[in-house]
Amino acid sequence: MINTTTIQTELLSFKNPIQAKKMEKYMRNQFPFLGIKTPERRKAVKQAIRKHGFPDHHNLQVLLYNLWSLDEREYHNAALDLLGYVKEFPEGYIEIIEDLITTKSWWDTVDSLAVQSAGTYFRQYPNKIKAITEKWITSPNLWLNRSAIIFQISYKSDTDFELLKRYIRLHSQSKEFFHQKAIGWALREYSKTEPAAVEKFIKQEELAPLSKREGLKRINKH
Repeated sequence: MINTTTIQTELLSFKNPIQAKKMEKYMRNQFPFLGIKTPERRKAVKQAIRKHGFPDHHNLQVLLYNLWSLDEREYHNAALDLLGYVKEFPEGYIEIIEDLITTKSWWDTVDSLAVQSAGTYFRQYPNKIKAITEKWITSPNLWLNRSAIIFQISYKSDTDFELLKRYIRLHSQSKEFFHQKAIGWALREYSKTEPAAVEKFIKQEELAPLSKREGLKRINKH
């Protein structure tokens, strides 16, 4: 069965110390790296699955936490690759997703967890959206705030724009870059579906210049 050791074995075959230094610099030295690029990492994960099989939900949970406990960032992103194979989550899995969002947090893992994992989960359990994301948006943890703002990014016409607007307003005056960027990103993506509604909202609200600029990027191209 696939486990931490099998993932490590596959990943270490792609280790590149020179590339690792570049990756660490790009990520502002938040984490050490093995120096494995995304296509190689995904290939390694796929090879491990092919050789050993995909774990059931319980063993996947153990594997996710084990990978997250390792230092190098590729192990955390390999955990996200594994989550990407999950099409249906057990109801309690949102607690695991939240744990990962708030542990060893930086935009690269948080955005994947929010948009892909939480986004998929909330499509399955729409009755859970309000209670969980209300907790996230009012949390002192900025990564949970960001996740509440961006989890609908792939929803297109299924986006609850009233919910998004409310969450944006709660952090529209924030000086935090990751709040401002999340607001702009969410608005830019929804502008692909409802450009007029997004433009009207941006003009009416007092948003940070970065949020406005990002939110209007696609609208201003037309």
